[in-house]
Amino acid sequence: MSVDPAAGAALRTEDEASSADVDGFSRRRRLARKLAIMLPIAIGFAWVASMSSNGVQPAREAAPAPVPVGAASATKGDVRVTLAALGTVKPLATVSVKTQISGRLTQIGFEEGQMVKEGDFLAEIDPRPYRHALRQAQGQLMRDRALLENARLDRERYQRLVKQSSISRQQLDTQESLVRQYEGVVEIDEGNVANAALNLEYCRIAAPVSGRVGLRQVDLGNYVQAGGESIVVLTKLQPITVVFPLAEDHLPEVLKRVEAGGKLAVAVYDRSGRKLIAEGALASVDSQVDPATGTVKFKAQLDNRDSSLFPNQFVNVRLLVDTLRDVTIIPSEGVQYGPNGAFAFVLSEDDRAIARPIELGPAEKGTTAVLSGLEPGERLVIAGSDRLRDGAKVKAIEK
Repeated sequence: MSVDPAAGAALRTEDEASSADVDGFSRRRRLARKLAIMLPIAIGFAWVASMSSNGVQPAREAAPAPVPVGAASATKGDVRVTLAALGTVKPLATVSVKTQISGRLTQIGFEEGQMVKEGDFLAEIDPRPYRHALRQAQGQLMRDRALLENARLDRERYQRLVKQSSISRQQLDTQESLVRQYEGVVEIDEGNVANAALNLEYCRIAAPVSGRVGLRQVDLGNYVQAGGESIVVLTKLQPITVVFPLAEDHLPEVLKRVEAGGKLAVAVYDRSGRKLIAEGALASVDSQVDPATGTVKFKAQLDNRDSSLFPNQFVNVRLLVDTLRDVTIIPSEGVQYGPNGAFAFVLSEDDRAIARPIELGPAEKGTTAVLSGLEPGERLVIAGSDRLRDGAKVKAIEK
């Protein structure tokens, strides 16, 4: 098949024109992109140049303002070394008052919850049967004493007759044996009288210790038996004790003080730990460590004159072990903790907060002893430290 040369030339001319149009469009797009990028930059440079020619400098970033913080000065003073624990109040004596004889309860001499003294009348068992038993025992004793006296007189007669050889020696020996028998009978009778008198005395029940009586457990008119139900429970409240556990790690330090003859003071506070209830001294230490808890039980004794402590009451106990004299003291709010331990933000002369490691001692009533790292008179941050970094500029407000 043959192609007309003129037609082929026309087709090539159309293709070349189309290709030229595409290349021109691409160049215009690239030029537009360059202008879009360069135009803002040129405008920026022009604005800076114009500002500079007018004597105006571009604004710089403002320096951070000083951080307001609360500050206080380290002081020198005494700090008490105390050990805190949760204790339980225990009475020195808890007596379950029971009758030692059987009988009807005829009289009650106490009010529930009353404070009584040792020897005070509490209750009475019907004494009439025991009074009669005492009279019988006394009568038997009188009878046997008369028989003994007669046997002794007969023995004296037999002794004279034996010297005169009027009777045999055997009769005298028999009479001496009879005297000893009557002496034994009289001894038994005297024991019976004493026992009957004691039973009569048991009819009157008295308080064995001073303290507070609880609720009455047997009503008037009931028949009670020896070893049976308690009439009332009597608890001794003055003095009273508090039992509290401490970790075995503190045992050597406490025992050292105790063996040196020192009286370790004990303060007892309420549940909140704020109100002081009573004060006393350490009385004793348990003989073994509880393997389940790793603690040792301590017992403190307190006068409890105002009866503010009650048996089985839970209290907060603080045992005074030692007192550190003339040590550096700071408010506890100034103590901070980091990866390397305790530190404090100390204020420099140009009011910058410098983080300084410190060695802490015991704390008491919102203050903490510093064993090293701070000197009395140095200022430190006690409020606003959460916004600080080491070396930050601060505005200190003394508190």
